[in-house]
Amino acid sequence: MQKEKIKVYTYTRVSTAMQVDGYSLDAQKAKMKAYADYNDYEIVGEYEDAGKSGKSIEGRAQFSQMMEDIKSGKDGVSYVLVFKLSRFGRNAADVLSSLQVMQDFGVNLVCVEDGIDSSKDAGKLMISVLSAVAEIERENIRVQTMEGRIQKAREGRWNGGFAPYGYQLVDGKLMINEEEAEAIRVIYDQYVHTDMGANGIAKYLENHGIRKIPRQNGKNPLFDAHLIRLILKNPVYCGKIAYGRRKMEKVRGTRNEYKLVEQDNYLLADGVHEPIVSEEVWQAAQVKLLAQAKRYEHVNRGKDEHVHLLSGIVKCPVCGAGMYGNKSIKHKADGTKYKDFYYYGCKHRTMIRGHKCDYKKQIREELLDDAVAEVIVKLVSNPKFAAMMQKKINMKVDTAAIDQEIANYEKQLRQHYSVKTKLAEEIDALDPDDRHYVRRKADLDDRLYRMYDKIEDTESLLIAARAKKQAIEAEKLTGDNIYKVLIYFEKLYGVMNEAERRQLIEALISEIQICPERQPNGQWLKSIKFRLPIIEEDMSISLDNEEQIETVLLLVRGPHNGA
Repeated sequence: MQKEKIKVYTYTRVSTAMQVDGYSLDAQKAKMKAYADYNDYEIVGEYEDAGKSGKSIEGRAQFSQMMEDIKSGKDGVSYVLVFKLSRFGRNAADVLSSLQVMQDFGVNLVCVEDGIDSSKDAGKLMISVLSAVAEIERENIRVQTMEGRIQKAREGRWNGGFAPYGYQLVDGKLMINEEEAEAIRVIYDQYVHTDMGANGIAKYLENHGIRKIPRQNGKNPLFDAHLIRLILKNPVYCGKIAYGRRKMEKVRGTRNEYKLVEQDNYLLADGVHEPIVSEEVWQAAQVKLLAQAKRYEHVNRGKDEHVHLLSGIVKCPVCGAGMYGNKSIKHKADGTKYKDFYYYGCKHRTMIRGHKCDYKKQIREELLDDAVAEVIVKLVSNPKFAAMMQKKINMKVDTAAIDQEIANYEKQLRQHYSVKTKLAEEIDALDPDDRHYVRRKADLDDRLYRMYDKIEDTESLLIAARAKKQAIEAEKLTGDNIYKVLIYFEKLYGVMNEAERRQLIEALISEIQICPERQPNGQWLKSIKFRLPIIEEDMSISLDNEEQIETVLLLVRGPHNGA
């Protein structure tokens, strides 16, 4: 009878920085195929991650799939073959934890080129040492790469990546792209020599037909305020090369997560490229940027600051975006201040990230705020309303299904613990002198370990079910509180300050729609959508206005969505 071959998986990986002879995917596969043939192994699965870094197992889809297949035991493999340990991973902790998981399921690692077999004690020790060395090597490569970039910056050379708008890369050097550079000169000239800000310049460029030429790192043809600020801050335009303006810093409490953080101090060197604007103009732009930043600081936030009650909740009737509160100052004929005028305007009425809306109406805040309050007051004044709300408050939440689920898990858990106790007693009762003692104990130990797994799984399911029930009950409690607030809305609203009213409106209302044009009775309000179901079907509320009546449909369908 022919002996069954030992089954193995192969895993290959090549990072984008390691596409060199001897490390290619084909070269790794050929080596492992030869090794398997020599040892009479059967390759039953091949996994490869091309262009993936080995710094952690995150992001390596095929590696993760291989680990899942090992856990499921679908192919009954005994080994995973890799070309070198560095192809398996360069993070020591990930290598060792992945290896431990594999060995828990009876699978070992063979590093063909390194001559390492984790099934042997010496092999596992060698893996621990080499994986730690590989991690140190990876960190050294990162440091060396950084040093190389710093040196290039000191020499005034471009450090890689896309050329900034206004330039093009020719043999790795920045050269002015005149077709793009004209817009850069206009931006700096208008910013430094007029009182326009970034938003004003975005509008100026659009009105004068100056569009951004689409390229691989930016397809939007419009200059938005954010991009204009980035251009104004970039010293490359006055002939400088900066390095370290943004730094990758490790997220505390994680192993491989990093975030970009703006730096106050960074390397700034004279570049070998030609500037588009003078250094004097660039410096003048920095002075204005700093002055504007200070001017827009909210230094006077306090109790008396005006609060835009419906800001963001009101939706533009044209583009659907939020309408936000703004202020303009009205002046008398002689130029003296008359009063502050507060209004809601579409956030896209000026250029924002390349988006613009044609809806230019300015909706007087006081008019819309009062209309919304009036609708809610009329709603809660309805004799049937308090009864409806009280009914909702008294309504019991149906948790029968989740209660049954919890009861089932609790029953399973009791059964598992009972079996575990009996197995432990059987193990204690075994006779060490029995000639089958070792086998019997091994069988009982295996059953006991599997029972521990069942207990752990059931406990996890029970915890999740109990948490789900708590969430349902908490949502009911939140809903009850909102319904109670609605019942007493008129009394509460009358004694609240603006900030408190804003919090109340945010809790009650998810969306307000307005009419595109002001109605004959002077109203703008079209509909209100509450965060919770208020009434079972649409209900008309009339806004008083002499002869004309404005109908507002209360759109209240849909479940509670996080009031």
